[in-house]
Amino acid sequence: MESPPPPLPPPPPVPDAVPHASGSFLPSFVADNQLFQGGLGLMGIGAAVAVARTGTLWASNILRRRMLVSLEIDNRDRAYEWFLAWMAHRTSGAASASRSVSWIRSHELSVETMIERRPNGSSSVFFQLVAGPGTHWFKYRGAWMQVKRERETRSMMGGQQAGMSVPWETVTLTTLSRDRRLFPQLLAEARDLGMQGQEGKLVIHTAWGIEWRPFGKPRRKRPLQSVVLEPGMSDKIEQDIKAFLSRRQWYADRGIPYRRGYLLHGPPGSGKTSYIQALAGSFSYDICLLNLSERGLADDKLNHLLSNAPERSFVLIEDVDAAFNKRVQTSADGYQSSVTFSGLLNALDGVASGEERIIFMTTNHLERLDPALIRPGRVDFSALIDNASPAQARELFQRFYGGANSQVAADDVEVLARKLQEMAETKLKNGETVSMAALQGHFIRHSPDEAVARCPELFVSNTGILKKDL
Repeated sequence: MESPPPPLPPPPPVPDAVPHASGSFLPSFVADNQLFQGGLGLMGIGAAVAVARTGTLWASNILRRRMLVSLEIDNRDRAYEWFLAWMAHRTSGAASASRSVSWIRSHELSVETMIERRPNGSSSVFFQLVAGPGTHWFKYRGAWMQVKRERETRSMMGGQQAGMSVPWETVTLTTLSRDRRLFPQLLAEARDLGMQGQEGKLVIHTAWGIEWRPFGKPRRKRPLQSVVLEPGMSDKIEQDIKAFLSRRQWYADRGIPYRRGYLLHGPPGSGKTSYIQALAGSFSYDICLLNLSERGLADDKLNHLLSNAPERSFVLIEDVDAAFNKRVQTSADGYQSSVTFSGLLNALDGVASGEERIIFMTTNHLERLDPALIRPGRVDFSALIDNASPAQARELFQRFYGGANSQVAADDVEVLARKLQEMAETKLKNGETVSMAALQGHFIRHSPDEAVARCPELFVSNTGILKKDL
């Protein structure tokens, strides 16, 4: 038998056709390309990280809004200074025994310099360290709080037009939301501490740009009886102010602007400013000292200051005759201030002038004032505070050397006081006078007997020539 023919070789493999629209190529390419696999993995990891980061930030913001609460105080608010002073007080050694606050020392501090001026002319300088710009931590009544003080030097309060350049500052307090009830307690504590230094004292405000700011430390109130005026004059002025303060509704019902102007005129050293200071203390009022010659002061700023004086305050314009001797405004080189006479009149009693204020003006030369300035409506009460009368000289002498703590017998003081009064009457008939300031300085330096014996040296003739150089 014939053997079977050998088997035919298998046909060569036919290559697959190049795919045109099928998707089989991409999986094959991805499976065979290691570079692509690495890039795709990195892209996936980046996307996952971005999603995780966004989710973390979102969750952090949600938790922050739900768990934390922040309180912002800027330096336009009075609570700003109170809070910084409260922080400085709590970190001082005097308050180390307080258990309501537990501190961690801060390495970012600022210094505040305070000058205390005494009536005798001496002064003392104190330095107080407060929290500087940065982040601080403290514990208040068992709750941790973060304090962040920020300063923006590019944003100035007021700017050049207001004559001031104070950096914009904020203090932000952050604590747990459950402890938000502590914010009012903390602010109340800071307020009480800040007002404690002003309780029973007189605060002097000065114009700072278009704002009123306290000047120096609060001063001790001067008793009204310590300023000796002509008998009955002090009571007359005091009763007029009381009548004005009690008739607010009376003014409103009749459509009359609720403001009052007082002018105290007289020779230098007669006690005009001292009396206004004592009067403000007796009414528990502050004093807003307005200088019409201040650099940068203009009519619009003057009107704004008078319309926004702090509550319960007297606005004091001293030596008003020196600011405007004539209606015509002098050259710019002659004045640092650009306040015009008409601007002052409009600020005192114009259409845009404010209400609910009491203005005191003083002058040594009444005859120099323009009649438009002292007409009713701008000056409602005018009083002459003159040199010492015989009755004033006697009363001032008794106040200096009499009283329970006097080392001189009451009968001797009375005899000397009567002798001084008779001397003043004789001098007054001869045209010679003496100021209350000269008498006060004389009594400070001498004993009772010596004061009376040397008192004739103080009197000045009407021509203004001293008989002896003091």
